[in-house]
This record gives sequence, structure tokens and C-alpha cells, in this order.
Amino acid sequence: MLPPSRRDFVSLTVSESGGYTNGKQRRQSCWRKWKQLSRLQRSLILFVLVLLLIGGIATYPSLSAQWGGTHVFMKLSISPLLVESRLEAVREAFRHAWKGYKDFAWGHDELKPVSKSYSEWFGLGLTLIDALDTMWILDLKKEFEEAKQWVATELSFNKNVDVNLFESTIRILGGLLSTYHLTGDALFLEKAKDIGSRLMPAFSTPSKIPYSDVNIGKGTAHPPRWTSDSTVAEVTSIQLEFRELGRLTGDPKYQAAVMEVMQQVHKLEGKHDGLVPMFINTNNGQFTHLGIYTLGARADSYYEYLLKQWIQGGKKETELLEDYLQAVEGIKKNLLKKSSPLGLTFVGELSHGHFTPKMDHLVCFLPGTLALGAHHGLATEHMELAQQLMETCYQMYTQMETGLAPEIAHFSMQTGSIQDVDVKLADRHNLLRPETVESLFYLYRFTKDKKYQNWGWEILQSFNTYTRVETGGYTSINNVRDPKYPSPRDKMESFFLGETLKYFYLLFSDDPNLISLDKYVFNTEAHPLPIWPQAE
Repeated sequence: MLPPSRRDFVSLTVSESGGYTNGKQRRQSCWRKWKQLSRLQRSLILFVLVLLLIGGIATYPSLSAQWGGTHVFMKLSISPLLVESRLEAVREAFRHAWKGYKDFAWGHDELKPVSKSYSEWFGLGLTLIDALDTMWILDLKKEFEEAKQWVATELSFNKNVDVNLFESTIRILGGLLSTYHLTGDALFLEKAKDIGSRLMPAFSTPSKIPYSDVNIGKGTAHPPRWTSDSTVAEVTSIQLEFRELGRLTGDPKYQAAVMEVMQQVHKLEGKHDGLVPMFINTNNGQFTHLGIYTLGARADSYYEYLLKQWIQGGKKETELLEDYLQAVEGIKKNLLKKSSPLGLTFVGELSHGHFTPKMDHLVCFLPGTLALGAHHGLATEHMELAQQLMETCYQMYTQMETGLAPEIAHFSMQTGSIQDVDVKLADRHNLLRPETVESLFYLYRFTKDKKYQNWGWEILQSFNTYTRVETGGYTSINNVRDPKYPSPRDKMESFFLGETLKYFYLLFSDDPNLISLDKYVFNTEAHPLPIWPQAE
């Protein structure tokens, strides 16, 4: 999927010195030796030089203090060689992660790279399915064919197992639908139809608000053991996938089920300036735990899917757009604040009228979503806010000693503060999450500002330094503030392959047609689904 590599080289000219009379002859000799090297050898040498240059720049954080905390980037033109080297670095990271999965967890849900073993969640090869379209996009055909063979011969959904409706929809159903669209291979559509039909019992509730869990073998569903509530994000972030399944199969039941949820949520009381509570009851269809509003866990992708459903359906469903625009205004009015000393714009939380300067890493989906809306014709102020929040999400990485963001950050709002980002002991873990890289991709795709690629490159290097396991795979870590011992958690989430590395690759690519954002919309697990033709 990539154009043929160009035969570029860098010519370095050193001025002659009167005290060194043999300079010209030396240069000619060096040039001759350089030309005698193979193209691969020259590319490797140039790649190492580029890495040293970038690494050298990145190792001077003191520059940040001298310039009031704002990172200053050299105005370097990015050569095709550098672009290709970054893309190859992502491919290499994927191959390394895939090696660990293949060696120690093949066919299982998640790799435990440190102990060289695996863990099961649903017992459905979650990492493998989540990574299918990533391999296709990265042009890793050998790995893709191995995985496809497993899907064809080993993957069965006829199992007496409980699965989470939301997670299996975004990862498995979304992954299969996306791979079908990218490859045209009917195998993946048939598997998508199978799992989609098996998830439908979740909607058999008194309120039509789906249960959280489904037994895909028995055809039964139930709420969590401890409550009759579902989370708002989960029941409102399955729509892209079921709508697309309905379109492909011609069966209206799939779209009808998920749009019933959106129509009910649209009319519900309990919102605050378009912001929704975190829980909804499956018996009566009402919001519960009122008064708490966040863009973090349990609510985040509700806002993302309002915009993306509107885009997916050809910008015709005005209720979805109205709810999205109202929510953005609610965020600006209630949750947006500035930190000290750098004045970073961040999104906090509201609890019964009390503001808390707490921001989950999950919230870093928001810059990308705002930018996507602006690209599709919404207010330019959305793009301006996206750029401000993107800087904040980047600072959540660069202000940590490992260069990796914590799961949750607290922002200082007191005058005279030394550092904007504070992290509580229990929140210092990093799970290899994709949200910041996701937003960097959107911001770069729409602005072409190279700083977003450079920020992403820094983050990828930090992942390689602190989370890469020598024998294969990457591990989440417990402490982003301790570069000497970040304390590996021994788990590689499926979204590291399904989302994080995919977004790195798309970020470093300069090809706007590589998953065009005018033709595709990404689900919340980074699986691209087509924007419907206008005739529909």
C-alpha cells in the first residue's frame, strides 16, 4: 500500500580549511566509499543518523524551561527517507509485538509478555481479531495471512461464554467489518454476521437499553452481577457497528435496536447542558447516579459517537448533530479550565456542582473528535480548541519522567505552581492507550503541522524504551514517574495492536488517501467503517 521507496540521499559538504590541505582528496575518497555501499547499507546509516539527531533534540528538556515550558522544534523539512524510516519503525514495533503474541499467546485473548504466557477474557482470540486491519494497513501480508487462516479454521462463536456487549462489539464486530471492507474477503463478513446475531439478546430488556453482558452460546443476556445499570458510554457506543451490519445484511433489526437507544437518550432528563451522567438503568431506561459529569471512563465515547454517527449516515440525522453541538458547548461552559503555570487548557469533572481538575487519559480522544467535526464543516472554534487540548495531552506525556502519560492526571490551578500535571500514586500506570496518538493523527491529517508527527515520534520512542519486552511484545507499566523501574504489569492490551500502533502508522504517513477521512469513519477501537453513500 506504500509507494516504492525513493532513492534519496543526503549530501554533506564540509568547507575546506587552509590547515588541512588534503581535505578535497579525503572528501572524494569518502564519497567513493559511500557510493560503494549498497542501498540498504546507506539507508541504515542515514536512519541511524536521523535517530541520533532526533534523540539528541529530545534529550534536552531544559530547553522547555528556558522557553516558558513551550517546546521549540527546529524547522526541518521531513524527507521521504525520514517518513519511510518512521513508518518502518512502526512496522518493526508491530512485528515485535506480534512475535510475542504468536510465540506465547497464539489464538488467546491477550499476551502476558513478561511471563511469556497469556490471559483470557472472552476466549475468542481478541488480540488477533483486533489486529487484522492494522496488519492490512501496515502492509504486513505474511502476518495477515497467518491470522486469516486462524479465523477461517479456528474462530468459533458457538461457545458457552459471557462477553461484554460493548467490548465485543467495538473490538470483534468492528474489527471483522473493517477487515471485510479493506480486503473484500467475504470470510470476515460471515464471521461478523455470526457474532452480531449472537449479541442481539442484549437488547431484550424492559427498556430496550441493552444489558452489559451476553452469553453468545446460550443466547441469554444479563446486567452486571452487582447492579441493573449499564454505563452510558457502552450502550451509546455500539451504533456505528450495528448500523453498518444492518446496511450490509439488509436486516433492519440491527440498526433499529441501536437507534432506539439513541432516541431514548436524546429525550432523557438528567443531562446538564448536553452532558450525560455515567449510568443508565436497563429496567426503566432512566439515568442513574445523577449529578456527576465526565468525559472520562463510562461517558467518553457517547460524545464521540454522536458526531461519528452523523458523519457515517451522510450528515442527515440532525438530532445527533444537535446533541453533539450542545455537548461541546456544555464542555466549554462547565468542564474547561486553565492550568498553572503554563496555562494548559484541560477538561475536568463536575460532581454535584463541584469542579475537580481531574482528567483521564481517555479524554485525549477529544482533540481528534473536535478536529474531525471541524473538518466536516463545524465551527472553526472546534479546531482551535482541539489544538489547545492536543498540547495538553502531549504535556501529560512530556512532563512525566518516562515520557509516558499516566492513566489519570490532576491539573494545578494555583498561581505559583511549579508543574501543571500532578499524578496520584494509584494513577501512575500506563496501559499503552491510543487516545493521544489518535488525536495527533487527526491534527496532523488536517493541519499538516509536522510538530504533531514529532510529538508522536517522541511518544513511540518512550514506548520502546520503557514498555518493550525483549522476547516479544510490549507491557503496560505501573509507574510512569520512575524511569529506573517503571514496574511492568505483564499485560499487552489488544488495543495496542488494534489502535495505538495503527494510529502511529497513520500519523507518520503523508498519504491522505491512506484511510481517507472523507470516505471512512473510525469506530472507538480504531476500526475504519465506510461513510455511507449519499444515495442512502
